[in-house]
Order: sequence, then structure tokens, then C-alpha cells
Amino acid sequence: MSFIYKHSRLLLVAVCCAALGAGASVIASAGAATGSSHAGKGRAAHAGALRRFAARSVQGSVVVYTKKGFVTVTFNRGKVDSVSGRQLTITESTKKATYKTVTLSIPANALVRDHRQTATLSVLEPGQRVTVINAPKRTLVVARTSRAG
Repeated sequence: MSFIYKHSRLLLVAVCCAALGAGASVIASAGAATGSSHAGKGRAAHAGALRRFAARSVQGSVVVYTKKGFVTVTFNRGKVDSVSGRQLTITESTKKATYKTVTLSIPANALVRDHRQTATLSVLEPGQRVTVINAPKRTLVVARTSRAG
């Protein structure tokens, strides 16, 4: 069992934390430059800023150090437009804004989860929220249906 497959959840958390850390750094730098401060608010203010940054992230890549050297992990988030064979077309977006539409080639060994259950790519439906994480040895597709309202 490969390191990336065995620790896919850990890598997902690492990717999100790295992206959030970069965003928090930018937010903190901008706040320091304008004279505003989160003094006295501590970790709660940073956690809120990180959550807002994560909720707005739709595409990115992170370089992670492993025992075998550096690897690049990428992610794409949005809504499913269509599934055709191993091709997944998604509109990268948040709830309020659209970035662009991309078609991703999903390898046959990809781990697909739909509503926290093991699934296949063919069961994904248009309109579902989806996150695709590509690591060197494994691809993870996590889908869910958006809550109404």
C-alpha cells in the first residue's frame, strides 16, 4: 500500500492547511500593512480567516516533502457538469462565483467517494459539489450533494 494511499486523509489535511496557511499569511500581512490588528483575538481570529480562505479556494497545488523527496499535490473544487468515461468536467466555483470549467482525466485506480461511501465515477451527477485531489500515485474524488437553501 503506497504512502499516499495509506495517508490520503492526512495529505488532504496537509494540502488544506498549507493553502490556508498561505492565505492567513497574506491576510496577516495585509492587516499589518493597513494598521489593523487582530490583537487580543488570538487563534479564533486566525481560524475564522483560514475557514473563509478555504471556502473560497477552488484550485491550487502544494509541494509536500515525503521520504522519497518532494511531490506536488493539486486540487480542484466545484460542481460536476458531466461524466464521460474517465473524463470528469467540473465548473470550478464557490457558492457565489464561477472561476472556469475544466475537464479532468481521472485514472482507473482513483478512489471515488460519494456521500462518504465508496463509489464509481459513473454515479456522480451534474450539480454535485466535488473535490478532486491529484497526488503522484493516487487520485481522490470526493463528491456530495449541496444542501438545499
